[in-house]
Amino acid sequence: MSEVSSLTGRLLVATPALTDPNFERAVVLLLDHDEQGSLGVVLNRPTPVHVGDVLEPWAALAGAPGVVFQGGPVSLDAALGVAIVPGAAGNGSTGAASAAAPPGAQGASPLGWRRVHGAIGLLDLDAPPEVLAAELGFLRIFVGYAGWGPGQLEEEVAEGAWYVVDSEPGDVSSPDPERLWRAVLRRQRGALALVATYPDDPTLN
Repeated sequence: MSEVSSLTGRLLVATPALTDPNFERAVVLLLDHDEQGSLGVVLNRPTPVHVGDVLEPWAALAGAPGVVFQGGPVSLDAALGVAIVPGAAGNGSTGAASAAAPPGAQGASPLGWRRVHGAIGLLDLDAPPEVLAAELGFLRIFVGYAGWGPGQLEEEVAEGAWYVVDSEPGDVSSPDPERLWRAVLRRQRGALALVATYPDDPTLN
């Protein structure tokens, strides 16, 4: 079962063969992946809506460009906060030991933040922003998410719909998300980096 869980915190990068408009050229951060299914957010779908228009208390903490992102086609009336907490990067535990750590302890997870991978975690948007403000290195707000049932994502990867690659904190905080698809591919080794040069319209190639 560890093989199933190992994709949490990694990126799904849409292959050129994936033409579903919800995921064409998408870069998805997997927030949860186990035998019960998968959940993630699309990192490169900014909307014109400013965070202050929907979650005013968090507007001052939201990173550039300061807009809400469409995290996927599921539950578009729900918001998720993905936040980077630099001091928590070295803590691999999300259990009781982490929750019991005193505030300010090295690697401790702040209240209202659940580590997903490294310094990246999910923020409780019902928590008071002032409690978390000093801990956050970056915050991005998403509406909706991407979801897959048991085994569904594995099938899509096997069919060639997604590349699975390592994530970096800079992917979540990219100030130029429209270029993220090419940027993530370009940093890969070997033939995968060449996919970054794939034209938007292959008929023009």
